[in-house]
Amino acid sequence: MSESIFLLAIESSCDETSAAVLSNDRVLSNVIATQKVHEKYGGVVPELASRAHQQHIVPVVQQALSEATIESKQLNAVAYTQGPGLMGALLVGTSFAKSMAMALNIPLIPVHHMRAHIMAHFIRNTSDQKVPEFPFMCLTVSGGHTQIVLVNSPLDMQVVGETIDDAAGEALDKAAKVMGLPYPGGPHVDRLAKEGDAHKYVYTTPSIAGFNYSFSGLKTNLLYFLREKNAQDASFIERELNHICASYQHVVTEYLLAKLEAAAAHYNVRQVALAGGVSANSSLRSKLTRLCERRGWEAFIPPMGYCTDNAAMIGISGYYQFLQGHVGSWNDVPRASWPLEGSLR
Repeated sequence: MSESIFLLAIESSCDETSAAVLSNDRVLSNVIATQKVHEKYGGVVPELASRAHQQHIVPVVQQALSEATIESKQLNAVAYTQGPGLMGALLVGTSFAKSMAMALNIPLIPVHHMRAHIMAHFIRNTSDQKVPEFPFMCLTVSGGHTQIVLVNSPLDMQVVGETIDDAAGEALDKAAKVMGLPYPGGPHVDRLAKEGDAHKYVYTTPSIAGFNYSFSGLKTNLLYFLREKNAQDASFIERELNHICASYQHVVTEYLLAKLEAAAAHYNVRQVALAGGVSANSSLRSKLTRLCERRGWEAFIPPMGYCTDNAAMIGISGYYQFLQGHVGSWNDVPRASWPLEGSLR
């Protein structure tokens, strides 16, 4: 397709209000308004998130259009996160996207949030940038999801393994909370782990058949370990914080990659990718690189700006849907829960 397709994308699934403008597969702007209000509660408060989205969405969209030097009348479509996510937060983005698309009389493209994380690998920042070839295996890890996905095409994705309880991101955040670290805790664990010994403390690696994960037992293991040590020495956590973080992060990342490696080998896939908020974890990124070097595979790791929730990933997913004619209708509603497989059928 020779002519540029200008697409506005909106992301509002959780606590980031984001808008982006894309020209085909290139990002012209990607504006994110982070909600600081949740920090004092140690987690996202859905009602507060919805109110913050209402406050942020108009200025964020205006800024995205301004930075892209695009007028709204030049847009060819509006993509938005239909789900999964917090219902109230999704409603804000959905309502705004519908209103704008209707006013401009252009197509509306509902996007699956987790598909979009995977599709972030296809945002082209340079003309010679390498993107994964199909099929490839992607480990998507975030605060709410942990999945191993066989990606056959932009519109054909198969979940081959997933967590049966808690997500990896939640396991890191909850561990951080137990240790008294600020929210969101995952980045703090990653930072502190760099100064610690990853082998000083041993936590039990969960044993789940196949390519599925479980993190609830690992969280409980850490909790009981810290309670016992703290009862013996009240200063234990403070004194050993770096080592505790390093050891816990080590078992989480090793567990994640062991299943990913097994799945990629089983499906005879030689290209492996990371996606989702936890793909920003420095240990996970470096370990995947080493794994692929050892295996003779090719690793694809997203730029830091596309790891956490952002509208650019919604835009690239919407762009590929637009090319295939997968557009939505005015009757589409937000979906708080939405399986990845079959989301376009």
